[in-house]
Amino acid sequence: MKKDTYKILRMDCPAEEQLVRMKLEMDASIKKLEFDLPNRILTVYHEGETATITGNIAQINLNSSLIQSEEVFDLLEDGEQTSNKKLLWIVFAINSGFFLIEIVAGLLSRSMGLIADSLDMLADAIVYGMSLTVVTSTTVKKKRIARLSGIFQLCLAIFGLVEVVRRFLGVEGTPDYQTMILVSSFALAGNAASLYLLRKSKSNEAHMQASYIFTSNDVMANIGVMIAGLLVYFTQSMIPDLAIGTIVFLLVSKGAFRILAISR
Repeated sequence: MKKDTYKILRMDCPAEEQLVRMKLEMDASIKKLEFDLPNRILTVYHEGETATITGNIAQINLNSSLIQSEEVFDLLEDGEQTSNKKLLWIVFAINSGFFLIEIVAGLLSRSMGLIADSLDMLADAIVYGMSLTVVTSTTVKKKRIARLSGIFQLCLAIFGLVEVVRRFLGVEGTPDYQTMILVSSFALAGNAASLYLLRKSKSNEAHMQASYIFTSNDVMANIGVMIAGLLVYFTQSMIPDLAIGTIVFLLVSKGAFRILAISR
């Protein structure tokens, strides 16, 4: 059996991981894929030709290169699957729960920052849900789910950006900064707890590393909404809220295009 190690410079989130996985998993010669997202490394255990796999990865256009190829005599079983799955479910539950909380709070407080952050939480929950079904789902099902998820996410982002423009051009009152700060603080606490659990697990599994990266991004979005809430208070203007909302909506759009790329 061969063990090939690739450096994929543009693979930095679960969307790119899924893109690579779906490209390779149809190859029956591949026995195992190991992803190291922080270091952008992919390890492929296979019984086929290295050149074929290298060519398939290159077709994805993520700036990949083969850095090592060697013979191995045994394939280690995946470890800590049960523990990792439990942690993924926890992160999935946190993102799903705070999506509901933030979308309701955002609508009631007229905060585009909270609404945008809620959609960011939803986008992450979708990717985590896809990750949890990686082992059991067929390629066709995963691509169908990816396509529907990407379209739904993109529609929400477009709706959000249109709403930002409408509020900027129209006559709207300033959002409730207290709700912005309070709700985003709770979301920050939830994501911080997730980061602690993920770091404590010390897992090198791809989905765990992906979850850590996404949750770290959520923390930054939560802090951004809190800062926007403070600026709304000091300036008595809706502009800071619209600005953070725009930034997060653009990030959600980028994630949607990545997910749509997976379903091709």
